[in-house]
Amino acid sequence: MGQMIPDLPLPAPAGLRMNGLPKKPQPPPQDASAAAFTDAVIAATGPNANPRLAAIMPSLVRHLHAFAREVNLTVAEWSAAVDFLNECGKMSTDRRNETQLLCDILGLESLVDSITSTLLSTSTSETPSAILGPFYRHSAPLLPNGSSIIQNLSPSIPWHDQALADSAHVSGRVLSSSGKPIPGAVVDVWHAAPNGMYEQQDADQPEMNFRGRFETDQEGRYALYALRPVAYPIPEDGPAGRLLGLLDRHPYRPGHIHFIVSAPGWRALTTQLYDARDEYIGRDAVFAVKEELVVRFEPREGDEKARWELVYDFVLGRV
Repeated sequence: MGQMIPDLPLPAPAGLRMNGLPKKPQPPPQDASAAAFTDAVIAATGPNANPRLAAIMPSLVRHLHAFAREVNLTVAEWSAAVDFLNECGKMSTDRRNETQLLCDILGLESLVDSITSTLLSTSTSETPSAILGPFYRHSAPLLPNGSSIIQNLSPSIPWHDQALADSAHVSGRVLSSSGKPIPGAVVDVWHAAPNGMYEQQDADQPEMNFRGRFETDQEGRYALYALRPVAYPIPEDGPAGRLLGLLDRHPYRPGHIHFIVSAPGWRALTTQLYDARDEYIGRDAVFAVKEELVVRFEPREGDEKARWELVYDFVLGRV
């Protein structure tokens, strides 16, 4: 007997109709590993797309697809990553931004900050920027120059003695790139407590503790009392912290004070000042330290409110 040959589909005659309608041509199957697939995704963008998105999305799609191919990403791994990002979003509030923290530990916020600073700077004398971080809060109290951002230093606080030892007077000027003072500039300041926690993380701290805004005088001067900052671990109770553990990385940031300096007609500066004597100064968990922002606190004499002193001038660029 001859070998049985299975029936094979025959080409459809030209003009074949289905239910009285011409049969629609079927697109060829897509090969997900081929460059043609990525090109098809990019080409799907319409002519009326947002111009900036139309400019940057092709690069994003190409890099995402290239990453998936390079590591042979599986459906299970992709699904876990989606769940991870969803968890970051669910954990984020107006008091804590877990998604931003994730960007921090991956170095993305520091990289974007550096790129933006390079694009916008008009003078090499401008103070370098640094990342905002996930614990900034709007509407910190506006305080008189020379006052303190420490709202509660009761002896009952566990870190009372350390706070006394770290008390600091911080002052300086806000200047233009030509060295002229900028009066009326607002210096927004915040830092963590000696226990390494910002006030919104710590139920034992009063609202807006270690936060304040100060307005420069006619000579561009600002002054305040704060604490010499301490190193602290970034929060490890969320997905960003878990990722650090999986990567066998430490969670510590060197001691730093946050600043946002702004004035009408000048480009707002978001930055941080880092204690040069901190043991983590060369291995920041979020890669934000810049050499120009490393400072030394010096002993302060004749001031019962402060044992340390920091003098630092901020230089702003024009809008």
